[in-house]
Amino acid sequence: MDRINVPPAGPTDLPLALLEMGCSGRFELITYPSPDQPLPPQSTLPHGLPPTSLSLEREVEKQFLRDAAWLPIHDIDFAFQKFLKVTQREVNVDSLINCTPSALHSGISVVRDPTTGMLLDFTEVLLENTGLSAKNSLSLQRQPGPPSESLRGSNTNYPFRPGGMEELTLDQIKKKSDLEEDIDFENDLLRVPPGLKAGMDFTDKDAKIAKAEVNLMSLLSTLDDFIDLLPVAEEKEEGKGNEEAPKLPRTNSLEDLGVKDVVSSSTPSERGKDEKSKPKENSEENKKWAIPVNINAPCDDFYKRIPNPAFKWPFELDVFQKQAVLRLEAHDSVFVAAHTSAGKTVVAEYAIALSQKHMTRTIYTSPIKALSNQKFRDFKTTFGDVGLLTGDVQLSPESSCLIMTTEILRSMLYNGSEVIRDLEWVIFDEVHYINDAERGVVWEEVLIMLPDHVSIILLSATVPNAVEFSEWIGRIKKKHIYVISTMKRPVPLEHYLYTGNSTKTQKEMFLLLDATGNFLTKGYYAAVNAKKERTSKHAQSFGTKSTSHNTTASQDRSVWLTLLHFLSQRQQTPVVAFTFSRTRCDDNARSLDSMDMTTSIEKAEIHSFFQKSLSRLRGGDRQLPQILVMRDLLKRGIAVHHSGILPILKEVIEMLFSRGLVKVLFATETFAMGVNMPARTVVFDSIRKHDGTGFRNLLPGEYIQMAGRAGRRGLDATGTVIILCKAGVHEMADLHVMMLGKPTTLQSQFRLTYTMILNLLRVEALRVTDMMRRSFSENHRDTQAHEKRISQLKQTVSSLLPLDTEGQLSDMLPYYHTVTELRTTTEALQRAILESVNGLKALSVGRVVLVNNKQHLNALGVILQVSSDAVNRTFTALVICEKGNEEEEGKANNNAFPHLYNTALFIPEGPCSHTVQKLKLQDISAITVKTLKVIPDRIVDNYSKRQQPRFRLDPPGQAISTATQELLRLAEANPSGMATLDPVNDLQLKSVDVVEDSMRLRLLQGSLREFNCIHSPTFAEQFARVEERMKVQEELDRLLYLVSDQSLSLLPEYHQRIKVLQSLQYVDSGGAVQLKGRVACQISSHELLLTELLFENVLSPLAPEESAALLSCLVFTQKTQVEPHITSTLQEGIDRVLSVAKRIGELQRECGIPQTAEEFVGQFKFGLTEVVYCWARGMPFAEIAQLTDVQEGTVVRCIQRLDEVLKEVRQAARIVGDSVLGSKMEKASLAIRRDIVFTASLYTH
Repeated sequence: MDRINVPPAGPTDLPLALLEMGCSGRFELITYPSPDQPLPPQSTLPHGLPPTSLSLEREVEKQFLRDAAWLPIHDIDFAFQKFLKVTQREVNVDSLINCTPSALHSGISVVRDPTTGMLLDFTEVLLENTGLSAKNSLSLQRQPGPPSESLRGSNTNYPFRPGGMEELTLDQIKKKSDLEEDIDFENDLLRVPPGLKAGMDFTDKDAKIAKAEVNLMSLLSTLDDFIDLLPVAEEKEEGKGNEEAPKLPRTNSLEDLGVKDVVSSSTPSERGKDEKSKPKENSEENKKWAIPVNINAPCDDFYKRIPNPAFKWPFELDVFQKQAVLRLEAHDSVFVAAHTSAGKTVVAEYAIALSQKHMTRTIYTSPIKALSNQKFRDFKTTFGDVGLLTGDVQLSPESSCLIMTTEILRSMLYNGSEVIRDLEWVIFDEVHYINDAERGVVWEEVLIMLPDHVSIILLSATVPNAVEFSEWIGRIKKKHIYVISTMKRPVPLEHYLYTGNSTKTQKEMFLLLDATGNFLTKGYYAAVNAKKERTSKHAQSFGTKSTSHNTTASQDRSVWLTLLHFLSQRQQTPVVAFTFSRTRCDDNARSLDSMDMTTSIEKAEIHSFFQKSLSRLRGGDRQLPQILVMRDLLKRGIAVHHSGILPILKEVIEMLFSRGLVKVLFATETFAMGVNMPARTVVFDSIRKHDGTGFRNLLPGEYIQMAGRAGRRGLDATGTVIILCKAGVHEMADLHVMMLGKPTTLQSQFRLTYTMILNLLRVEALRVTDMMRRSFSENHRDTQAHEKRISQLKQTVSSLLPLDTEGQLSDMLPYYHTVTELRTTTEALQRAILESVNGLKALSVGRVVLVNNKQHLNALGVILQVSSDAVNRTFTALVICEKGNEEEEGKANNNAFPHLYNTALFIPEGPCSHTVQKLKLQDISAITVKTLKVIPDRIVDNYSKRQQPRFRLDPPGQAISTATQELLRLAEANPSGMATLDPVNDLQLKSVDVVEDSMRLRLLQGSLREFNCIHSPTFAEQFARVEERMKVQEELDRLLYLVSDQSLSLLPEYHQRIKVLQSLQYVDSGGAVQLKGRVACQISSHELLLTELLFENVLSPLAPEESAALLSCLVFTQKTQVEPHITSTLQEGIDRVLSVAKRIGELQRECGIPQTAEEFVGQFKFGLTEVVYCWARGMPFAEIAQLTDVQEGTVVRCIQRLDEVLKEVRQAARIVGDSVLGSKMEKASLAIRRDIVFTASLYTH
């Protein structure tokens, strides 16, 4: 072949070259070195070898002064334009086509001498899966993305494959890309090329004969013998063996291959135990995923089993903690449901220590930001290597332990963050938060999305259904969850009622529930009497007044002064007083102006701590009224803690409280959620709270959570809980339920959100229905059992005899369907008759009815008694029958329902006999128009007498024979059938259903006579076969439906939401995510509204501070009485936002989502627009607080959350390519990030 001379590269040619890699026949595209742009040396590092002897000055000058390319072109700044002219920016088009060298497809491996270890040779080995990247694969084998995206991931990344989602459907296997397909070049080769009829035959010709002898059924039968011997789990392995064989090299992490063995071999006794216990677990038919751990048995060999623990505590662990640590050492997942202050943190600490020892990472998630900050400080002092990620803070994200809110973990999972690769544990604290209606769904999403190699630790307060919940997690993750729960609190509680309100009555405290959990009614009545004496005197002097729930501020004040005086005398401080209204908290604290509970030394300590903490604030901010008020209160040992308090003040208060310097803390319920700050005494101001819809009593779970703050471990023998009886003593029943009731069970709050749908749609391999099927709300679907039953039924169907549907029997199946419909219609009609007054009147004593059951065919009977049980009503009746057929057994071949087409009445061929039976409603096929005079008691007594052996041959009594003769006469008079009562005309049942059913019934009955099959001689046995087959088939269909996605309770809503997304063009008709959908993925809440605002350019005409003010409607949720004064452009913006929201709301309504447009628009509140506008323009906080009635803490929280929204909008603008809007959002963000609103948390310093 001639040599081809390639002309030298000209100016128009692309600087690219092809290079053959090794001898694998693969080509690589490499960029050609152009003279002014030398190629980086091909080394193993992505950007060539590191440069040597750099001069930093030259580098900086080169990048920032010489090179104009890094500067934006679109800046309108005048000085900048001038700068561009000076620098003469050269256009270098080639820089655009510089493609990165693709990954090497082969590597070098060493051949060694097996005995000496000498190097013998190098061979080239092909690497698998080099084309996998974060953009096309769920596998952990894929290449890491760029370092900038390693922490949060990117919204174009695929997530890693969620654990337990391995099973692929056939369609998915067909769709598998050639990159991920394992081709087996020996077995199962495709024979026929697409489009051709015939193909290759790869079988060995000689072996063919041998193979044919083995047929499947014989294999199956041998397998059956095995199956009896093997425990179920191994049976699974058998089934999986052939699927999993090629998957071996594709393990995702060290744990799968090596680490597990190392861990288990280091604890031989543990391993032995496990192996002993395993066969027991698996031998049960149904594999249980949740394994409750017995914590009553002492754990004696703990130190033998773990000779050198990863972490040591200065105190001896409780049994439940030891059990949890043992499970962690074995790398198992645990659910620890323990009482408040029992020491759940120990489990978390051990997991963190383990992951530091294993060089892996742990993520600790908590529901509340304040809790994250506190944990950060605690773990930082213990471990040092700890990072924090919340919406607005990011501290040392490279640490081995990361603390974050659950929402951030969710976005990391969806965006395929690289952190997930090294993750060993995820710790979910306060799991009972999954009951939160707004955010509970996030926990479920995270649990479903976690990959297989991550073990899960769940910490929660005591919940009744811990095992059920763990069973669900175990089932979706395909791993055992060990459930460890504590029996009792380490510090028992005593609950009192307090009725005192003055110095005279200050000792009126009555024990209601003692430390061992006995409810003392004596104490309750004593409290009632003490209260009554006073109110009766009171009432006499003023004329009777009804006691109300509310008390005046002065009454409140006297109660609190009395109580606190009494408690401080008894040294029962610190006290947490739970009050369910923020204003009430503030008022109560302010009313205690005469109270002083601190010594002078404590005062000095409080003063210096307060000054030091607030030293970071600007001068003006230190003089805020709230801060001044709180400083005076704190000096006297009193404080207030609720969402309206400034965050920095809240932290000061928490820290002083944990040091014991705050003696009385008035707090709302949020203080009890996880903020681990126990007190000696807890006081309930009231036991009723407003939950957003109305007032109600506290739930047992809420009460226990709050009361659990009493009693500090190691300091108090018992904790004291006091319920104030201000207006009157609460109902005993209410108190009993609240103190001793079951805490709230964990319930699924799973719902579909647009973000979830879009995030799953952009990855082909994950389907939203998979997520829905695995949610806790679908936990009742026992798919495993269903699958088992389905395979049994399929076998049954295949083993049934074939149907004979030739000749006369050709209309057998239609006949069966007609009969089935007839039966269901008749049953519905009968139920309607029974439930109606007229129907019951008709079915009274003496009525002649038509009886059809296993024993009787169209026999007449007369009703003697009607049972009073309305649910399963039975009728005792006298029925005529053949002599010798009195007994119940009867002939059982009556399955063909001949009475349906044969209306001829039963007339005995021989002498007429009778039987008295209890009939069910199904047995009575018609109510005739006739009635007979009967004497029921005599008939029944006579019949039952003659059932005894010695009276068996007596002749029947007079009453019976008369009735029997009458029935026989009626039957002979109307041999072809009697007139019956029609439900519509005679019984006056006029409801639509009844009328339709009775018309349908007539039609069906008429059509039955036209079938041919009933005349066939083999009809009965053939019908029995059909019926048997159809019964199995119906059950099979029902189960198949239950296992399919069609039975998911949220499926209709999913289709509605997809419809909304399609009509807004977020996804196309094929379900592929479009640009708008990509933008919405970036946004965590109110994604539709924000994306629409972006695409409709609502924010573009506004100034940065105006857009910030406008977006505040997404984060502000409270009501406010103050009308904001706003500029006209802002007002226009508000109107546009409302119109967009209205449009989305109406669209959702049209697509069938049950929320009205008004409700959708109503969630956006513009009460803070003016405040945010002024803040962004630089007004000091003190003046802003004057503009609104919203409390300072709420304002701060809103502005902090607004900053997160602005960040999201900035990202979204970047995706759309609107750099102007992006920089505007940046400016808005900078404008609001200042002063007191964004002072760093004290916990993170």
